[in-house]
Amino acid sequence: MVVEMTYNSSRSDLIIPEYGRTIQEMVDHLKSIADREERNKCANAIVSVMGSVVPQEGDAEEVQKKLWGQLYLMANYELDVDCPCERPTRESRDEAPNRLNYPEATSRLGHYGQLTLDLIEKAKTYEEGEEKAALIVTIANLMKRHYLTWNKGAVENSLIREKMKEMSEGALILPEEAVLVSSAEVLKSKRKTSDALDRHRSKKRKR
Repeated sequence: MVVEMTYNSSRSDLIIPEYGRTIQEMVDHLKSIADREERNKCANAIVSVMGSVVPQEGDAEEVQKKLWGQLYLMANYELDVDCPCERPTRESRDEAPNRLNYPEATSRLGHYGQLTLDLIEKAKTYEEGEEKAALIVTIANLMKRHYLTWNKGAVENSLIREKMKEMSEGALILPEEAVLVSSAEVLKSKRKTSDALDRHRSKKRKR
């Protein structure tokens, strides 16, 4: 007795490889069922199996819509069954996704964060005096720390001064004689924090 072997290389390509050839063959069989009621039962059974074979993300409605869309795709959209969601079509699959709405305004935050901008807006409401001057220096130090968090090397106070002027629309001016935290001190503190986190992760891995 001679057994003929069938190799996947001689078969047609799978439309969705993740589901395997068995489910594709189930879909092919589904298309051949003449009785509509039986087709509906078979279609729902296949969708159930698909959901168990490949874990799906999203809420129940999104999952069902995705699974039925994949079923129709595997059937080459040649499927006449009662779909519980909007019936997928070849045209709907080819449609380009809706364009995302991006804000048109250029972001002024960069790596300084929303908190920095909030503090700047608050400082703009202060009357001129020692309290406002102290807050300006505090904000400048915060900006310098944020800058050095995302950039290697030192940063000149003049850059922080210009950025504060820009972000405050000229309302806040850091005096040239103002003393800010040194870049070396910030970077040293940053390295200590990084080393502490590395030691903590190393201990967790050894447990």
